[in-house]
Amino acid sequence: MVQCGFTGPVYPVNTAAEVVCSIPAHKSVKAIPGPVDLAVLAVPAAAVLKVAEECGRKGVKELVVITAGFREIGGEGIEREERLRAIAERYGMRVIGPNCMGILTTLPEVSCNASFSRNWPPAGKVALVSQSGALGEAILADAAQAGLGVSMYASVGNRVDVTAADLVAYWGEDPEVQVILLYLETVGEPSEFFQVARAVAPKKPIIAVKSGRSDAGALAASSHTGSIAGADVAVDTLFQQCGVLRVDSFRDMFTLARALLVQPPPRGPRMAIVTNAGGPGILATDALAGLGMSMAQLAPATTAALRTVVRDPGVDGLVVMFVSPIMIDAAAVARAIVDETRGLDRPVLACVMGRQGSDEAQELLDAAGVPV
Repeated sequence: MVQCGFTGPVYPVNTAAEVVCSIPAHKSVKAIPGPVDLAVLAVPAAAVLKVAEECGRKGVKELVVITAGFREIGGEGIEREERLRAIAERYGMRVIGPNCMGILTTLPEVSCNASFSRNWPPAGKVALVSQSGALGEAILADAAQAGLGVSMYASVGNRVDVTAADLVAYWGEDPEVQVILLYLETVGEPSEFFQVARAVAPKKPIIAVKSGRSDAGALAASSHTGSIAGADVAVDTLFQQCGVLRVDSFRDMFTLARALLVQPPPRGPRMAIVTNAGGPGILATDALAGLGMSMAQLAPATTAALRTVVRDPGVDGLVVMFVSPIMIDAAAVARAIVDETRGLDRPVLACVMGRQGSDEAQELLDAAGVPV
């Protein structure tokens, strides 16, 4: 919290230490002078209920419960989680967790890292929610490496209170968020999620990686965050009906998010491919057809001069593919792509294949906002 520049006061609470990180510590929550908005609970599981009760009496508004040892372990963990829920409801506290990594926001007026993440991502227009804490750490690191700035991040864990649907609804109204990314092990409350996602998706893209496709994966999810995974075909149907874009990997998630951030959406399904190699063009055609897109019917004037593809009114989006042989200056090709598509009101996506000069070409395209 302190290292990441939180703009408000921080009150360490520790029963043994007098000082934590050069900040005077308090023996209990009730000993803190003044109001408290957020309490981050990182205490043994057996102590969580006592501390949560103290927070409620103090008038704390929100809890982030890092501690594990709840529904995911079964038995007494289930009972402990229900008692935590009851305490939160009695005092009107909102709860993230338990069994989570925490939350963070890069908004400069707050700058809050209430998590155990080592990664402090660059500020940006993407909001992320992860049901897995440890995986959330990797997601934040990979997002930064992919050039995605993050506005807010939340690891929801067992979701005793705040769910992915709650966060999607909140981010749907947040002007600082343009794209919403989800990692889910289970949808949780399908009807609530459906209503929220269907309302938000037309305004802001929602991209999801949903694990537990296989029976074995579903079983693993239930022991991880206490989830009960439904049939994967039902999840696919749910996402399709409410407009959530499902991808299979985080690499695909970040690639798609970057494209949606820097490129306009297509006006229709008609796509054109410009390529200097037949094989990749065929693969791209198959991929587009598999996504429900169609190949644009180019006007005769366009086929006579291929660099006019961007001006063809029958093209809703453009995929530019370039295989870089040794005798061709890949950077020059990249500059031509940038020059010809600058200011275009349709999306342009590029694929640079081969090693000769491809790094420089990719840098030029990335800098111009053309996803590679």
